[in-house]
Amino acid sequence: MSNPKKLNILRQILGPYRKMSEEFLFHCPYCEHRKRKMSINVSKGFWKCWTCDTRGKNIYRIVRKFGTTSQKSQWRELTSTIEYDKLEDLFEEKIEEKQILEMPEGFTSLANKTLPPTGFAARNYLRKRGVSKQDIVWWKMGYCSGGEYEGRIVIPSFDDEGDLNYFVSRSYEKKAYPKYKNPSASKNIIFNDLFVDWSSDIVLVEGVFDALVAGRNAVPVLGSTLAYNSTLLQKIVKEDAAVYVALDPDAKKKELEIIKTLLDFDIEVWKVDIGDNEDVGSMSKQDFQKCLSNAALITPDNYLMLTLALSV
Repeated sequence: MSNPKKLNILRQILGPYRKMSEEFLFHCPYCEHRKRKMSINVSKGFWKCWTCDTRGKNIYRIVRKFGTTSQKSQWRELTSTIEYDKLEDLFEEKIEEKQILEMPEGFTSLANKTLPPTGFAARNYLRKRGVSKQDIVWWKMGYCSGGEYEGRIVIPSFDDEGDLNYFVSRSYEKKAYPKYKNPSASKNIIFNDLFVDWSSDIVLVEGVFDALVAGRNAVPVLGSTLAYNSTLLQKIVKEDAAVYVALDPDAKKKELEIIKTLLDFDIEVWKVDIGDNEDVGSMSKQDFQKCLSNAALITPDNYLMLTLALSV
């Protein structure tokens, strides 16, 4: 049986509806077809537009994208299972000094039209990994021709005010050790928060090169398990962002911990299965998008089954 309060919220957002068996037909806000082509099953949570084929298994995705703050709040009150003492602990006021770094010595942007000869090897390395010119510009990528990070690709991270709060460096020389070398600074940051669209779905990946493949709204966790005091978790909960978790196959335990934490805060969570691939960074963008489109919605009800499946 459909919840009349939920139906009323949907009517406020999408306009008048027509009932058809167990489903309700609304105008689709995605393709804006003149006829009521979006079918929503309020009791089961499924929805689909028969014109543009936009579909989902959680109606709140529609409410979050097209509803007002008040409508989103009303919907959450009807569906939320979160324990509010957890929210208080998460957002307990903490005094932390803002972390601002400087670019490493010898940093040169790889987006420069006239690249010095010292940058050719770095650019060729990225090209072989399938990194496009557009990626280089978007991620503000560069390399170091001298100093502590000489011979390394450098990918900077900027906080929501545009200040450098971290960077990742990766050697582009085959025999270099270690492959990765990062600054002695806190990882309790949101990598490239400045460029994340928090009104859209977020993809959590392991590292920065995974994020290059996963898309511009991918956020690397940098080895984190998304602890309760993490800046990233606070932002996800505050923005109420839907999260796709796409970690490496050998990080099953961490993946379960992250999913459990997100579910504890009533976040919409999807698990991305990347199959036999070593990690997201080893995939093509097209192959990853296929995996993303087949992601499984994780709920408190099926989390236990996921735990059992991953423990095998």
